[in-house]
Amino acid sequence: MHVGERIRQVRKTLKLSQAEFARAIFISNGYIAELEGGLKRVNDRIIYLIAMTFGVSEEWLREGVGDMFHKPPSEKLQRMIRIFTALPPKFQDYVITQIEALLEAAHGE
Repeated sequence: MHVGERIRQVRKTLKLSQAEFARAIFISNGYIAELEGGLKRVNDRIIYLIAMTFGVSEEWLREGVGDMFHKPPSEKLQRMIRIFTALPPKFQDYVITQIEALLEAAHGE
């Protein structure tokens, strides 16, 4: 299995369309299709974005070794990803700001 096939496996495990997955890592869905199909080379930036955004093991993405996720994605996380990726970028920025404010407030208690 090549890297692009593992990317497809991540996306399908998260139950995301190519468009939703691509939007979450700020690339086009056409580019994701080309990566998944092995038509484009997967660079380090894409590996990093997928790993950081979805909690995927970089080693698994690159080599297919170990577990796909650092820990299994919870239903809540999967739901949040689907909702977040469906938002326009300006609303995504707003959500991030609000989450950061909530985190700050939680640590201030």
